Amino acid sequence: MNDLVARLWRSIGGSVQWRLLWLSQAKFMVGVTGIVRDGDGRVLLLRHRLWPEGRQWGLPTGGAMKGETFQETVVREVREETGLKVRVGELVQLKSGYRLRVEVAYEAEFTGGTMKIDPKEILEARWFAPDDLPEGTLESHRLLIFGKAG
Repeated sequence: MNDLVARLWRSIGGSVQWRLLWLSQAKFMVGVTGIVRDGDGRVLLLRHRLWPEGRQWGLPTGGAMKGETFQETVVREVREETGLKVRVGELVQLKSGYRLRVEVAYEAEFTGGTMKIDPKEILEARWFAPDDLPEGTLESHRLLIFGKAG
């Protein structure tokens, strides 16, 4: 029986195989976070308009777009939310997150630009020393800042 299934699978061709797999597999959203640091070791935090009251401070974060690398997502999200430019560094987290969401996080280095927040999404953006993060910073983002992400 296994040989028959294997022969059938191989005979249907790549595009049909892909569609069958697509239909039968879970679909995931990908959330990408940038841990942006400046030359003094401070970290960029944003107070997000759409996040729950009391937990609005966090790192630049957004969804990956179709055809975009995760590094490109970090660059785009930081630019859209703050107007700043960054160079993406090391991957520090790749895990399945809440429900059907994959969480990806990269270190990133501030390289220039002038702070200009997107008021539709961001209430405030500031640089913080890691040992002086504001009240209401997401715990998962605190862990990323201190390199203790799970």
